[in-house]
Amino acid sequence: MSVQADLKWIHEELDKVNDPLFIEAIKNMLKYNKKVSSQRISIEEYNNELDTSIAQIKSGETYTHEQMRERIKKWGEQ
Repeated sequence: MSVQADLKWIHEELDKVNDPLFIEAIKNMLKYNKKVSSQRISIEEYNNELDTSIAQIKSGETYTHEQMRERIKKWGEQ
Protein backbone atom coordinates (compact mmCIF):
# COMPACT_ATOMS: atom_id res chain seq x y z
CA MET A 1 0.00 0.00 0.00
CA SER A 2 1.08 3.56 -0.60
CA VAL A 3 1.23 6.05 2.25
CA GLN A 4 -1.91 7.75 0.98
CA ALA A 5 -3.76 4.43 0.82
CA ASP A 6 -2.60 3.59 4.33
CA LEU A 7 -3.79 6.95 5.63
CA LYS A 8 -7.16 6.51 3.95
CA TRP A 9 -7.54 3.07 5.51
CA ILE A 10 -6.54 4.40 8.95
CA HIS A 11 -9.10 7.21 8.69
CA GLU A 12 -11.83 4.77 7.70
CA GLU A 13 -10.98 2.40 10.55
CA LEU A 14 -10.83 5.18 13.14
CA ASP A 15 -14.33 6.27 12.15
CA LYS A 16 -15.55 2.84 13.29
CA VAL A 17 -13.90 2.90 16.73
CA ASN A 18 -16.15 3.44 19.77
CA ASP A 19 -13.73 2.46 22.56
CA PRO A 20 -12.70 5.67 24.39
CA LEU A 21 -9.59 4.07 25.87
CA PHE A 22 -8.43 2.93 22.44
CA ILE A 23 -9.02 6.44 21.07
CA GLU A 24 -7.05 7.86 24.00
CA ALA A 25 -4.17 5.48 23.23
CA ILE A 26 -4.13 6.58 19.58
CA LYS A 27 -4.27 10.21 20.64
CA ASN A 28 -1.34 9.70 23.00
CA MET A 29 0.69 7.97 20.29
CA LEU A 30 0.07 10.88 17.91
CA LYS A 31 0.99 13.42 20.59
CA TYR A 32 4.12 11.43 21.41
CA ASN A 33 5.10 11.24 17.75
CA LYS A 34 4.65 14.99 17.40
CA LYS A 35 6.79 15.69 20.48
CA VAL A 36 9.52 13.26 19.50
CA SER A 37 9.75 14.64 15.99
CA SER A 38 9.91 18.24 17.17
CA GLN A 39 11.59 18.46 20.57
CA ARG A 40 11.79 17.07 24.06
CA ILE A 41 8.97 17.89 26.43
CA SER A 42 9.46 20.24 29.34
CA ILE A 43 9.61 19.01 32.91
CA GLU A 44 6.19 20.61 33.47
CA GLU A 45 4.67 18.65 30.58
CA TYR A 46 6.33 15.48 31.83
CA ASN A 47 4.95 16.03 35.34
CA ASN A 48 1.47 16.76 33.91
CA GLU A 49 1.57 13.47 31.99
CA LEU A 50 2.58 11.66 35.18
CA ASP A 51 -0.25 13.34 37.10
CA THR A 52 -2.73 12.32 34.40
CA SER A 53 -1.49 8.73 34.51
CA ILE A 54 -1.68 8.60 38.30
CA ALA A 55 -5.24 9.99 38.21
CA GLN A 56 -6.23 7.32 35.66
CA ILE A 57 -4.78 4.60 37.87
CA LYS A 58 -6.57 5.95 40.95
CA SER A 59 -9.89 6.09 39.09
CA GLY A 60 -9.50 2.49 37.97
CA GLU A 61 -8.79 3.21 34.30
CA THR A 62 -6.37 0.31 34.07
CA TYR A 63 -6.15 -3.17 32.60
CA THR A 64 -4.42 -6.23 33.94
CA HIS A 65 -1.72 -7.82 31.82
CA GLU A 66 -4.13 -10.60 30.87
CA GLN A 67 -6.90 -8.14 29.94
CA MET A 68 -4.50 -6.29 27.65
CA ARG A 69 -3.33 -9.54 26.10
CA GLU A 70 -6.97 -10.32 25.22
CA ARG A 71 -7.63 -6.81 23.88
CA ILE A 72 -4.54 -6.95 21.67
CA LYS A 73 -5.59 -10.35 20.33
CA LYS A 74 -8.95 -8.85 19.32
CA TRP A 75 -7.24 -5.95 17.53
CA GLY A 76 -5.39 -8.45 15.37
CA GLU A 77 -8.61 -10.32 14.54
CA GLN A 78 -10.43 -7.29 13.17
